[in-house]
Parts: sequence; C-alpha cells; structure tokens
Amino acid sequence: MKCFKLFLAVAGVFLIFSCSHEKKAALIKDTDVIHQNVDQLTQVIIYDVFTPPVAARIYGYSTLAAYEAIRYANPDYNSITTQLRGFGEPPKPQPNKSYNYTLAATKAFFTVAHKVTFSVDTLKKYEDKVFASYQDNLDDSTYARSVAFGEQIGKYILKRSATDNYPQTRGKPRFLGNDNPGQWHPTPPDYLDGVEFCWGTMHTFAVDTSTNFPLPAPPPFSEDKNSAYFKQNMEVYQQSKSLTQEQKDIAKFWDDNPFVIQHSGHVMFANKKITPGGHWIGIAAIACKQTHADVVKTAQVYALTSIALFDAFICGWQVKYDLNYIRPVTVINDKIDANWLPMLQTPPFPEFPSGHSDISGASAVILTHIFGDNFAYQDTSDLRYIGMQRHFDSFLKASDETSISRFYGGIHYRNSVDQGAVQGRQVGEYIWKKLKLKK
Repeated sequence: MKCFKLFLAVAGVFLIFSCSHEKKAALIKDTDVIHQNVDQLTQVIIYDVFTPPVAARIYGYSTLAAYEAIRYANPDYNSITTQLRGFGEPPKPQPNKSYNYTLAATKAFFTVAHKVTFSVDTLKKYEDKVFASYQDNLDDSTYARSVAFGEQIGKYILKRSATDNYPQTRGKPRFLGNDNPGQWHPTPPDYLDGVEFCWGTMHTFAVDTSTNFPLPAPPPFSEDKNSAYFKQNMEVYQQSKSLTQEQKDIAKFWDDNPFVIQHSGHVMFANKKITPGGHWIGIAAIACKQTHADVVKTAQVYALTSIALFDAFICGWQVKYDLNYIRPVTVINDKIDANWLPMLQTPPFPEFPSGHSDISGASAVILTHIFGDNFAYQDTSDLRYIGMQRHFDSFLKASDETSISRFYGGIHYRNSVDQGAVQGRQVGEYIWKKLKLKK
C-alpha cells in the first residue's frame, strides 16, 4: 500500500511537471520572428487586395515601427525616422531596465499594422501566438515593459501616418481620364477607373517632394506613321508577335498584378498574388537570410527597402497623372489591330513612367548599397503564388529585367520602362545619401 501511495505521489509530480512543461512555448529565433511578422503582413495585403501604392505605405509604416523599437538591441544602429520628414523624436526605453526588443518590435509592428489593414483578426491570431511564447519565457515585468514600449513606438509611427495626406486621398470621385488625343482612358478588358490618382500628393518619407525627379516628356501625340509616337506603338505590337519563351517567362514572373481579373464566358474571377512592392520585400528577405543578417540589420533592411518603395511610388504616380499618357492597347486597338490584347493585363492607370521600373530601381539601389553589387541570389519570392523562380547575379540586373518585363508584357512602351528605371534609381540614391546610418 505504501508503495502504491508513493507511486501515486511520484506520478502526480510527474504529471504536474509535464503539464507545466507543455504549456511553456519555445521562443522563436529573433530574426525568424521579424521575417514571419512581415510575411504575415504580406498575406493580409494579398487577401485585402490593397493597391500597389497603398501596399507600399503599409510596409513603410509597419517596418519603420519594428526597426525603431528593435534598434535599441544594438547601440551601433541609430534612428531612421528622425532623419525622415514629419516623424519627430521617437520614444525611448527606460534606462537600466530590462527589455526584450524583438517582442517590443513585434508589438510596434502590429500596433501599426492593425490600423492600416482590414483583416485585423487574421493578424491578431498570429500575434497572440507570438506573444504567448514570450509570456511563457519572460518575467512579468520585462514582458509588460517590452509590450508597453512597442505600443509607444507604434503610436508614434501612427501619429505621422495621420498627416501624410492619405485620408484626403480616400473617397475621391472616379478618375476616368479623357478622350483627348494621346491621353489615358480606361482600358480593356474591364475598363476600370484610374487607381490612386491622388497618390502624387502624398507626403514622402525622405525625398523633399514628389516632383524632385522630373523626367523628359514621352513622345507627343501624332497621327504621322513615321513619328516616334506611332513607332513606339508598332514596336510594342511587333514585339508581342515575336516573344520567345524566355521573354514570356520574364513577363509572367514580374507581373505582380495583385488582382488579375479572369474571364470565362459570363463568369469573372480574380487571381490574387503579391504586389510589385511585396516582390521586393521578398527579395530583401532572401538577401537577409542568405547573409545570416542579425535581427536588427534584418529590421533595418525591411525599413530601408520600404522607404524606397513608398517614395518611388509617390514620385512615379505624380508624373503618371500629371501627364495622363495613353496605354499601348488603346492606340493599337484604334490604329493597328482592333482585336489585339497584350500578354499581361493592362493595369488601370496612366502609362508613363513605368511604376514597376520605378520602385524596382529604387529598391535595387538600396539593397545594392547594403549587400554589395554582384550579389547572386535565387528569387523565390513568387514561388508559392505562381510556381516560378529565377536566378539573378545582382539586384540591379533584377531591376533591369523587371523594367523590360513590362515591355515584353505589352503594357508599357520601351521609353517608359527606361525612364521609370532612371527615376527609381535617382530616388534610391537620394534616400541612401540622405540617411546617415551608423551601421
């Protein structure tokens, strides 16, 4: 009997230990937390079908919040937001107090993400799991202090987001362009109104204004078949008739249209995938993982890439709607071939310059400064969405391919992709030179 009671006592202790052990979740590696946070945000951006410029804004504020919280984990890193327009001084942690800065960065990141996305419940489910692992592994005071600091940083970032002119760009009348010669108006197959036609009025992060980087005007309208205007349309048309498989693959790989509408008889459905900015956020993640970047550098890379995306979109969109330049499909259908459609679905906004070229050039410049030129990598950013991956020997070569992909896809003139790339690289170089980074 005594042996039986002893057995029960030992078993009871074992069960208590086992239950408490099971409840305690293992902490995820710090860099993995940052990567997973950003990936969760990408999934919500895809699900909520944010336009590419708005997606860049979401990445921008969220990643800046994470960086400004986690940079205190390494004194070699300094503030980015104090060097940007309109942010002011960020909150600081209490001296001589313990913090888990990855937890603080996660709280800051999601404090912002909850306010700039729609599907908050999806983010909250993921966030709760992350927080639970920290709560199991930190003492109560460190946990509470870290969460409170992250929330302070998040609110500091959101204060700036309320003054960037975004609210003023909502609820505007539909933009349908005009029927003047050489001017943009809605394009087939769905003739949608122009996307984000006020985006050029947004307040940039680093560059002074959206007009900082003017571009030479594209060829003016002309009915002369020997004019540069008409020749650029023939160039797009003829290229579409002689695409190699490699060129088709390039166009498809860089499509990044977050909401392609498919038609089957009377049925319409949409395919969702990453935005152009989301693709470059994916490339930033690949570079960090490939170089085994520590947690603070990883957060910094996301933030710097997002700044480039945000400012490049604003600069490019300002030119787009200022010139309101016509798309190839409109001219080709009217003057060359009434039944022609480009390989890619034409996005619903004016043509010049190529926004894809713009944001790719800016991102590639930033990533090249951080990781160096001739940085070879396998781009798997789109693998789970379209089942494709490609190898690149440098970020700039990747951005060059991005540009030409829009020409191959039949949605941009060659001049427009070239000029978009020029503006994007100018934006990237300006941001890099302006920011004084300690590390």
